[in-house]
Amino acid sequence: MKTIRELDIEGKKVLIRVDFNVPMDAEGNITDDIRIRMVLPTIRYAMENKAKVILCSHMGRPKGKTVPELSLAPVAKALSTILDQKVGQAPDCIGSETEELVRQMQDGEILLLENLRYHAEEQANDREFARQLASLADVYINDAFAGSHRAHASIVGVPENCRVKAAGFLLEKEMEYFHKSMDEPVRPLVAIVGGAKVSSKLGALENMLDKVDRMLIGGAMANTFLKSKGLEVGISKVENDLLETAAQFLVQASEKGVKISLPVDVVVAKEFAADSESKIVSIGDIPADWMALDIGPETVRQFAGALGDAKTIIWNGPMGAFEMDAFASGTMDLARVIASSAALSITGGGDSNAAVKKSGEAEKISYMSTGGGAFLMLMEGKTLPGVDALDLE
Repeated sequence: MKTIRELDIEGKKVLIRVDFNVPMDAEGNITDDIRIRMVLPTIRYAMENKAKVILCSHMGRPKGKTVPELSLAPVAKALSTILDQKVGQAPDCIGSETEELVRQMQDGEILLLENLRYHAEEQANDREFARQLASLADVYINDAFAGSHRAHASIVGVPENCRVKAAGFLLEKEMEYFHKSMDEPVRPLVAIVGGAKVSSKLGALENMLDKVDRMLIGGAMANTFLKSKGLEVGISKVENDLLETAAQFLVQASEKGVKISLPVDVVVAKEFAADSESKIVSIGDIPADWMALDIGPETVRQFAGALGDAKTIIWNGPMGAFEMDAFASGTMDLARVIASSAALSITGGGDSNAAVKKSGEAEKISYMSTGGGAFLMLMEGKTLPGVDALDLE
């Protein structure tokens, strides 16, 4: 995969696809600017190499309409402050006004295009829309790992219309870390998988059986595996249509010599609410009208034991409803175990990263991936459309 450092960009119009889909409060203030800061190396490199820097991104789900609350204007303002340089704001991502602003750009200047998803053609990968976007630039750079699993116009259509294209530093870094963790890991490689549904991660689970040495399964998805073993889980969230699939998965893991660890105790509650009555019980002792909402302390101890000699750890999905303090201990404790490990540790997905940040251990994690869907697609053994598009001649 070619990167921006291999290109001659001086004096060129460089269109960089970034992911500035940042969270904002009701007043339009950015509450977490990590996605902006992660692409700063690419932006600064382009500026320092005297390129005319054109940034494009989506924001939220405006469904092909102009929604002022989803404008990228606050991002332009924030980026101006971070870079201590004016960042221009285009009124649209295509059209005559935007084209004129691009024509007026000087080397080293930055222009942020307006929300790509104001046009339904973006998500539809419309050929003409992609051609108009591509016509703004001499060079295309993809630095939006978090969006590279989507076959949208700015991700795959534009590079089809640009002869000169490459990856930015963030995309390069994301792919390098994933390669280190899954394709050429230092072993033992231990995967931790959590979250709500088996169905959303079944492809990743099955693919990882050929990659990992051990797998720890928690979160609501563990309930399906537990029930598939004949254990009662009360009114916990379960995908009953996947019970047979879960049972077969456990058999396959055993046949391949991959040890699967499931919760041995859980925090249960009468209802899914922060103030609900709760208690810790062993698996098999879950009351019929209670639900499991977190892994228990003995499970954390056993999971910590399984991670003890790990050299590579990959984590996707929380162990419980960590957004509620009453059900956060399992996820927080596991984050601390991972942070204290000498292993190469990589987290992927918004919930996993949010959990790590809540635990206060973010700085001790080797790498926190910016893309949940893209990360999961790689875990499934698939390639990313946005990366494949960069290799097209």
